[in-house]
Amino acid sequence: MAERSTAAVDVADNSGDEPLTAQADKATTDGAAQTEDTAEQDTPDAGSERQGAEPSIAPPELHSGHKLARRYRLEECVTRLDGFSSWRAVDEKLRRAVGVHLLPADHPRARSVLAAARSAALLGDPRFVQVLDAVEENDLVYVVHEWLPDATELTALLAMGPMEPHDAYHLVDQLSQAMAAAHREGLSHLRLTPGAVLRTSTGQYRIRGLAVNAALRGITTDRPQRADTEAIGALLYAALTQRWPYESNAYGLSGLPKGAGLLPPDQVRAGIHRGLSELAMRALVNDGATASRQEPACTTPEELAKAVSAMPRIRPPEPTFTSPPDYQRTTYQQGTYGRPANRPGPMATQPVPALPAPLESRAGRVLKWTVAALLIAALGLGSWQIADKLIDRDNDRVDPGTTQSENGNKNEGTAPLPASGKPISIESARDFDPFGQDRSEKPAGIKNSYDGDSSTYWNTDGYRGKSNFGGLKRGVGLILDLGKAQQIGTVNVAFLGGHTSVELRAASEHAGSEPTSFTEYTKVAEGSGTNVSLKPSKPLKSRYVLVWLTDLPRSGEGDFRGKVSEIKITS
Repeated sequence: MAERSTAAVDVADNSGDEPLTAQADKATTDGAAQTEDTAEQDTPDAGSERQGAEPSIAPPELHSGHKLARRYRLEECVTRLDGFSSWRAVDEKLRRAVGVHLLPADHPRARSVLAAARSAALLGDPRFVQVLDAVEENDLVYVVHEWLPDATELTALLAMGPMEPHDAYHLVDQLSQAMAAAHREGLSHLRLTPGAVLRTSTGQYRIRGLAVNAALRGITTDRPQRADTEAIGALLYAALTQRWPYESNAYGLSGLPKGAGLLPPDQVRAGIHRGLSELAMRALVNDGATASRQEPACTTPEELAKAVSAMPRIRPPEPTFTSPPDYQRTTYQQGTYGRPANRPGPMATQPVPALPAPLESRAGRVLKWTVAALLIAALGLGSWQIADKLIDRDNDRVDPGTTQSENGNKNEGTAPLPASGKPISIESARDFDPFGQDRSEKPAGIKNSYDGDSSTYWNTDGYRGKSNFGGLKRGVGLILDLGKAQQIGTVNVAFLGGHTSVELRAASEHAGSEPTSFTEYTKVAEGSGTNVSLKPSKPLKSRYVLVWLTDLPRSGEGDFRGKVSEIKITS
């Protein structure tokens, strides 16, 4: 039976009437919720080990309004403990909110905090809250990081109740893939708690405090991959059961019954997805958690990510619609609307005499026919003019340097394709590789595909032998999140390196969250070339759009590789 190592408990400075760290169960959805580990819990840290006891050091005595580097104005202290403080601040140069960690330059952990922050900043993975600056100045060490005002802390999400299986699947999938990428670069978290995970308004999860949170608290371990894997398992367990998987209460969640051991999630709460329950137990490798399971334990984020990808897809719940009100028959007669006409009684038997038709003079008939003839002539002239303008407009749209594909899409030309309609902004994007073993395709350069700079690009892996991904898979692509369902007119895709075949696929207009299965994206257009204009043949409204590459050009290295330079969407 594997033994779980423990970490010393951080003690908050509660010298005032109210502790500076907000309790985890009071987390809100605004920017103030982004305190670093808002409550220090009396619970172990998933395999982490704390260095020996250190002398207590008072945090720097700063106040709201203080400026760092003549740029970062401190606004609100959100954490003060163990010799350091964390603040919400404003970057006056870029006019945006940021977070700042502060500690004295002579703090015993100052050097390790600086090193951790600079290493995390080099990762540049959008799945993590980015470190923006790490400076030693005027006897102070401070680390500046992103502040996401539209994000919701996982602590607040768990307080609302257990997650749907589809949402819990997305949580463990995104966290395991992100941490696997971090460990490949030699970085670990070691403080992956509900307070360190944020969900953005687009449904993407982002992790804050990579390497820095542990360095601030002096947490180290000789098994960092196991520690982070176990922490992800604890978060999945909490998402499924709304219980913390240990006996102690933590992060606003009740612990398990005393002496019961680590019960599988499907034994804690009825109706839990069996596959996700087993996955949580495989990640929680301590205390013999997987003794009764057939599958081996997952001891690294990479193993956990592969176990998630091997699971059958979990579909989102069917949307519920309110039934329309009962149809009410109405009647319409002259002088009445929406109420029955008065029916004659049995005594009303006398017929109503009809009014005599007015006499029509010869001059009136001539005038009537003259007016009718003029109207017909005007309609004919107007129709001819409208048709002429439509033909001219279609002729103007066709560029002599382009060819027309069978489905009406422009494919190849010597100049970038013109955009028509109103531009639609792309909120976020991610790589999509459902048929690959790693289920990931160069995620670091995704922003280059829609950053407005045609000199930057996102590229696929290199494939040898055949241009159709070496015959190994059907394709790879980018899922674009438009923030909300919008009417899509044209998607223009510019490629580098040569002719590339591409399909435009879209999720249902009613998709509540990003679909993760290839079959949930319907093909609406296709084309090939270096500048491809993909226009759906039917009206299309969707939030999630998939640019799906199916055939790649040969690269200078002799393999086949796709390069997406720029994607622009118009209504």
